[in-house]
Amino acid sequence: MNNKEFIAALSQKTGYKIEDTQNMVRTIVYDIVDKLTEGDAITLSGLGSFDVKKRMERVITNPSTGQKMLVPPKLVVNFKPVSSLKERIKG
Repeated sequence: MNNKEFIAALSQKTGYKIEDTQNMVRTIVYDIVDKLTEGDAITLSGLGSFDVKKRMERVITNPSTGQKMLVPPKLVVNFKPVSSLKERIKG
Protein backbone atom coordinates (compact mmCIF):
# COMPACT_ATOMS: atom_id res chain seq x y z
CA MET A 1 0.00 0.00 0.00
CA ASN A 2 1.45 3.33 -0.99
CA ASN A 3 0.84 6.71 0.65
CA LYS A 4 -2.01 7.69 -1.69
CA GLU A 5 -3.86 4.41 -1.07
CA PHE A 6 -3.30 4.69 2.68
CA ILE A 7 -4.69 8.24 2.78
CA ALA A 8 -7.72 7.22 0.70
CA ALA A 9 -8.48 4.22 2.96
CA LEU A 10 -8.04 6.28 6.13
CA SER A 11 -10.24 9.03 4.69
CA GLN A 12 -12.97 6.53 3.93
CA LYS A 13 -12.80 5.01 7.44
CA THR A 14 -12.88 8.36 9.23
CA GLY A 15 -15.31 10.20 6.97
CA TYR A 16 -12.96 13.16 6.50
CA LYS A 17 -12.06 14.62 3.13
CA ILE A 18 -8.90 13.28 1.53
CA GLU A 19 -7.17 16.68 1.83
CA ASP A 20 -7.99 16.91 5.55
CA THR A 21 -6.83 13.34 6.15
CA GLN A 22 -3.60 14.00 4.27
CA ASN A 23 -2.96 17.12 6.36
CA MET A 24 -3.56 15.20 9.61
CA VAL A 25 -1.20 12.38 8.61
CA ARG A 26 1.43 14.87 7.43
CA THR A 27 1.18 16.77 10.74
CA ILE A 28 1.54 13.57 12.78
CA VAL A 29 4.57 12.44 10.78
CA TYR A 30 6.25 15.86 11.02
CA ASP A 31 5.66 15.98 14.77
CA ILE A 32 7.13 12.49 15.22
CA VAL A 33 10.17 13.48 13.16
CA ASP A 34 10.59 16.70 15.18
CA LYS A 35 10.48 14.81 18.51
CA LEU A 36 12.95 12.18 17.28
CA THR A 37 15.25 14.94 16.02
CA GLU A 38 15.18 16.46 19.52
CA GLY A 39 16.16 13.07 20.96
CA ASP A 40 12.78 12.26 22.51
CA ALA A 41 11.21 8.80 22.31
CA ILE A 42 7.70 8.39 20.92
CA THR A 43 5.32 5.66 22.11
CA LEU A 44 2.13 4.94 20.19
CA SER A 45 -0.18 2.59 22.06
CA GLY A 46 -1.15 -0.41 20.00
CA LEU A 47 1.79 0.12 17.62
CA GLY A 48 5.10 0.49 19.43
CA SER A 49 7.84 2.93 20.27
CA PHE A 50 10.31 4.92 18.21
CA ASP A 51 13.59 6.17 19.60
CA VAL A 52 17.00 7.33 18.41
CA LYS A 53 20.04 5.19 19.16
CA LYS A 54 23.69 5.75 18.47
CA ARG A 55 25.34 3.06 16.35
CA MET A 56 28.98 2.77 17.32
CA GLU A 57 31.81 2.97 14.82
CA ARG A 58 32.83 -0.37 13.39
CA VAL A 59 35.11 -2.00 10.85
CA ILE A 60 33.52 -3.73 7.88
CA THR A 61 34.97 -5.72 5.02
CA ASN A 62 33.97 -5.10 1.41
CA PRO A 63 33.03 -8.60 0.18
CA SER A 64 34.10 -8.02 -3.42
CA THR A 65 37.54 -6.46 -2.73
CA GLY A 66 38.30 -7.71 0.78
CA GLN A 67 39.24 -4.15 1.75
CA LYS A 68 38.56 -3.18 5.35
CA MET A 69 36.76 0.10 5.93
CA LEU A 70 35.86 2.10 9.01
CA VAL A 71 32.19 3.07 9.30
CA PRO A 72 31.80 6.18 11.48
CA PRO A 73 29.29 6.32 14.34
CA LYS A 74 25.82 7.51 13.44
CA LEU A 75 22.36 8.02 14.87
CA VAL A 76 19.61 5.66 13.71
CA VAL A 77 15.88 5.44 14.35
CA ASN A 78 14.85 2.31 16.23
CA PHE A 79 11.31 0.89 16.26
CA LYS A 80 10.12 -1.65 18.81
CA PRO A 81 6.61 -3.02 18.17
CA VAL A 82 4.27 -3.90 21.05
CA SER A 83 3.92 -7.60 21.76
CA SER A 84 0.27 -7.69 20.59
CA LEU A 85 1.38 -6.43 17.15
CA LYS A 86 4.13 -9.06 16.99
CA GLU A 87 1.60 -11.80 17.80
CA ARG A 88 -0.91 -10.50 15.28
CA ILE A 89 1.70 -10.48 12.51
CA LYS A 90 2.81 -14.03 13.37
CA GLY A 91 -0.81 -15.14 12.98
